[in-house]
Amino acid sequence: MSTLTPEQQAVVDAPMVPLCVIACAGSGKTKTAVHRLMQMRRNLGAARGRVALLSFSNVAVDTFRKAYSDLASSLPATAGRSRVDIDTLDGFITTNIIRPHGHRIMTAVRPAFLVTGNEAFLEGYKFSTSSFPQPVTSLQVAFMGDEEVFFHIRNDQIEYVDKSTARNLIVKLARTGAYTHDLGRYWAYRTLKDRPELLAAVARRYPHIMIDEAQDIGTVHQAILELLIGAGSFVTLIGDPNQGIYGFAGANGKFLTDYHQRTYVQRHSLQQNFRSAPNIVSLANSLCGRCDVADRPAPGMLHGAFFMGYKRDQHSQLIAAFHEAMSAAGVNAKRSGILCRGKGLAKTLRGDAAPVGQGVVKTLAAAAVLRDRRRDYLQAFQRVAVAIVALLNSPPDGLVSRITQHSSYPQDRNLRKEIWAFTRDAVSGLPPSSLIADTQWHPVLLKRIKILLARLEKNFGLRAADNIGRKLSKRALTSVPLASTEDFADNKAGMLRVDTVHKSKGESLDAVLYMTLKEHAQALLDGVNTEVGRIGYVAATRARDLLWVAVPHNSLKELRPAFLARGLEEVSIAAASVLPTAVAKCPRT
Repeated sequence: MSTLTPEQQAVVDAPMVPLCVIACAGSGKTKTAVHRLMQMRRNLGAARGRVALLSFSNVAVDTFRKAYSDLASSLPATAGRSRVDIDTLDGFITTNIIRPHGHRIMTAVRPAFLVTGNEAFLEGYKFSTSSFPQPVTSLQVAFMGDEEVFFHIRNDQIEYVDKSTARNLIVKLARTGAYTHDLGRYWAYRTLKDRPELLAAVARRYPHIMIDEAQDIGTVHQAILELLIGAGSFVTLIGDPNQGIYGFAGANGKFLTDYHQRTYVQRHSLQQNFRSAPNIVSLANSLCGRCDVADRPAPGMLHGAFFMGYKRDQHSQLIAAFHEAMSAAGVNAKRSGILCRGKGLAKTLRGDAAPVGQGVVKTLAAAAVLRDRRRDYLQAFQRVAVAIVALLNSPPDGLVSRITQHSSYPQDRNLRKEIWAFTRDAVSGLPPSSLIADTQWHPVLLKRIKILLARLEKNFGLRAADNIGRKLSKRALTSVPLASTEDFADNKAGMLRVDTVHKSKGESLDAVLYMTLKEHAQALLDGVNTEVGRIGYVAATRARDLLWVAVPHNSLKELRPAFLARGLEEVSIAAASVLPTAVAKCPRT
């Protein structure tokens, strides 16, 4: 406890009432939340009921679990230290509501199961739009007041869906027992709303619930929490409204910002930033209007916030210059990254090309490239699972989810291990993407897939479909390797993570290169009043020591005064080496 700041200690020692904790980026929310969890268990003692600590990403959950495990050994046995559940908010909903009870409200004859969109039977579940039919997995739901609204995202824009059409499709899907991530929340709300006895039971089981990153609570999540609050659960919210970047789901931070206005909620603030160098904290304050304080002194090496112009054909030069800057700053490239507003620009920088092949072969080719070029084993595994299920004769509904989601059933766990092993092993499993696609990679793939399918039939009773050779046709494969040796990922930039800002949320990176288009840069400079501005704020506040903001060259003259006014310094891509003692300034043009 002695390592906590007075602000953090005040949160930890607060009465057992709902709290609203507004925290700046890098303020030690994880440590504060875990110590608060410890203190709550200590205060509750042997009292019945559990305490839930929930967040929005598996990375955050793993961090919380490890931190609590390290600390909980100091709790007395009478404190009920095991009466704690640490999970994602969606995981909490699935475990306590959807999986055991959802099928009743859904009028399904089997337990509810998650679908990802690749299941063959979903082909018959689509809804009409202004352009062309969309899969049910694209359908999203939100609440506007007490009204349900249904929509999908097209070209980064919300397009609403007729309520009657959406409800009929949702009910039709629900009868099979299937739900998507978004519709799972909808059915959880419906279950608690329509079954007050279950709502009361969940509230009794969880008298205290803490939610980290609470600015990400969308309207459906909020509706569920409001039901639990009304039934007696004490809910604590911890987060930063300036990092609310899921506006399409209604997660704009307003629930967090307004929560303290309820008479029974106690307000707290965390204003000490332990992550970033002082001038990056100053930039963050300038963008959001806060007065947060940097805990760290200025590093002795190169550090700070910089901007530069780039042309469309200068991506490789820009990233090479960023590498030189990282070397000068003494930061680790493996703990750094390139962040983008949208997926399209991120794919361009990664050098992602549309995978060759067609059908199942195209899916497996994409998996090989993901594994070998980006070391993204999880996405590769998910694609392999989809492909293998597509090669089975009448696979059980929900088999992809049983493979890709954690399960308590030994049969499912063993099947998952089998597919994982095939995905990871380039020697005897999924062939390496360095092979010539049509003459080398495809024959090896065909041979190994047949061996895998034989094992699945022997060990799990999953029979292969007829005409495997036809399903695994080499049509549309080319006479070059799936992943060229000249791939973008093979040069100096290959060691750098390239991702969207949304994927980096909650993380701390030594150095950040924020790649922008003009509208992204302008929104960053304008502050946090818009979602794109908040996305820029999140990108900037990930950086510990070094922040680069790359701006399209044709926008640089217009935006330069605003960047300088915000305290960023200008550098030039042409300066391949940025020295710690003398930043290579870009000449005014």
